[in-house]
Amino acid sequence: MLSFSDKTYKALSQVGLTDSEIRAYAALLKIKEPTASELSKSANIPYSKVYDVLSSLEEKGWVSSNNTRPTRYIAKSPSTGLDTTRQRNDDRFTKQQAIILNEIGPLYESSDSSEKPDILVLSGSAIEAKMLEVAHSCRREVMIAIPETGQMLVPRAMPRLQALHDRGVNIRVLAPQSMNTEFLKSLSRVSTTVRIKKDLFGGGIISDNQYVMILLAPEHVGAEVSDTVAIWADHAGLAKFATMYFEYLFEGSEAIQL
Repeated sequence: MLSFSDKTYKALSQVGLTDSEIRAYAALLKIKEPTASELSKSANIPYSKVYDVLSSLEEKGWVSSNNTRPTRYIAKSPSTGLDTTRQRNDDRFTKQQAIILNEIGPLYESSDSSEKPDILVLSGSAIEAKMLEVAHSCRREVMIAIPETGQMLVPRAMPRLQALHDRGVNIRVLAPQSMNTEFLKSLSRVSTTVRIKKDLFGGGIISDNQYVMILLAPEHVGAEVSDTVAIWADHAGLAKFATMYFEYLFEGSEAIQL
């Protein structure tokens, strides 16, 4: 009987297949359209259990059957099985999520232990320090929108961006159309993607879809970096909203021409 490597066997187990289901699927890859009886012998599954195993595999999307007598079984592609399994898991999770949130959500909100996310209002040099801290903690992806008044932060941020780039972090930068060409060249060397947009007054940084800093541009023309005010938060909801807005701006931006 065909057998899988330990690594693949473990992976199949982790996506929800039982030992008997894995053995049955392996046998189906080796034998062309077997009956349940033939599969029982090949996969060493008791005949009294083989129909339950095959029914479960059909439900999970790994096996199909025809209408002949006796019924014969055919292995579906692993990609089909994985897609069906993932969809089943997603549907199950969505249903369980609704049940949990409907009952426990109100209890949590009314309790003394409900989450109090950190939210800070920053100005002056504290903005740069916190921004570098957010970038340093990033592990997967950082999205950066540089406002018109924040361009002078670019040279000071380059060493940290280089470190993130070297660690394999996905870096996406949205810069103002008026940005210095040399700054754009520097950013393009350490970023996955750099794009430009006209009239980019506000800005911010989002790290791993968790930490967010929103830069609020000063209202008066000719303002300095020191006049900028920022809001930093460790808040999943705010980070999600900021990410959606970043994606919206990014989609309407232009590729840089260097």
